[in-house]
Amino acid sequence: MQAKETGFSASRLARLDEAMKRRYVDSGQLPGLLTMIYRRGQLAHTGMSGQMDLERGEPMRENAIFRIYSMSKPITAVALMMLAEEGLIGLDDDVATHIPSWKNLGVYASGMPSLMTSASPQFITTRPARPMKVVDLVTHTSGLTYGFMNRTSVDRAYRRLRIAEFNAEGGLDAMIENLSTLPLEFSPGTAWNYSVAMDVMGYLVQKLSGVSFGEFLRTRLFEPLGMTDTAFFCPPEKVDRFSACYMPNGSGGLKLQDDPRNSMYAAPPSLESGGGGLVSTAHDYMRFCRMMLQGGTLDGVQILSPKTVALFSLNHLPDNQELSQMAPPGMFSESGYAGMGFSIACGVNIDVAKTRLPGTLGEYSWGGAAATAFWIDPKEDLAVVFMTQVIGSEARLTLRRDLRTLVYSAMTESFA
Repeated sequence: MQAKETGFSASRLARLDEAMKRRYVDSGQLPGLLTMIYRRGQLAHTGMSGQMDLERGEPMRENAIFRIYSMSKPITAVALMMLAEEGLIGLDDDVATHIPSWKNLGVYASGMPSLMTSASPQFITTRPARPMKVVDLVTHTSGLTYGFMNRTSVDRAYRRLRIAEFNAEGGLDAMIENLSTLPLEFSPGTAWNYSVAMDVMGYLVQKLSGVSFGEFLRTRLFEPLGMTDTAFFCPPEKVDRFSACYMPNGSGGLKLQDDPRNSMYAAPPSLESGGGGLVSTAHDYMRFCRMMLQGGTLDGVQILSPKTVALFSLNHLPDNQELSQMAPPGMFSESGYAGMGFSIACGVNIDVAKTRLPGTLGEYSWGGAAATAFWIDPKEDLAVVFMTQVIGSEARLTLRRDLRTLVYSAMTESFA
């Protein structure tokens, strides 16, 4: 790795590692971290600190396996766009074309599922202004939601029916059937709401391809790209590389949230969640990023066309609105910045000045619930992958801000 050849300062990359270690590992907010930077066709930098398993005293390893949670979403989106390139689905298709049981979905008007006795509570609904489109799924403007939001009667019904839970019986097929009995939070295209939409996309990949979602990812994406450690579970022979996951203990430290030796990720799930179910390594995820950075092809294997990849750098929200303009106040998101739109399962930078951070128009990014993150900056020929394992960290968005600032400030040359 030659910093100068990739347009970076070696001393400033060292400063990046020192600053992230001091602020987040030494302070006890993170057990450990791993940062990987790729630019100009080379791995420009790998930095590690701390531990991957505090209880067992295991230091962070470059080949450690992590729960990537919502960083699964861009992978699911790429799978869907592969089928779009085959003519099997289009972003402007009505979702009901592919899921007929959703043809008459209504928008919530009233109803309290906690007071109802039926397994599938009945709600009073109104007709949506227009049908849900596939583009609404990829942009989280579908009207679907997540049960963990704890905001509305609809997400309460999601929790009751265990929508998109990894161990939910019946897998993706049962999830789709349960969703056909529930109302939308809002008329499609009128708001942004983090949701199980990417899990629905996984179902569509499964239905249209004729194989299970996991099998499609394995044979069409992971194996061709050499992503050998990415899957919906960590097999027994790799568990020694599987990181422990933590959560804040309320007094400035961490407590164990998921032990890798008896984790639910140590066995195949009942539901293969395209929204948050994958485990991966920094190297594997960087191979995915490199494929996108290089216009859809890596090491001679073409996954997407350059024109399809270019769609990930565009804002697909209605009227070019920002994410913050369409999301309800206090909405959970893996992006906390103004100036961000939403592309295909990723946030996209549409106003650098509004983010108040160094960056580039068209760079796209997302993160995971355990504070992992990535971004791809096509104009700077740059991809960054950040791995750690803490659920519910208050520093989740702050550390991404710091990482972004430190990476861009380490540059000696800019193309944009």
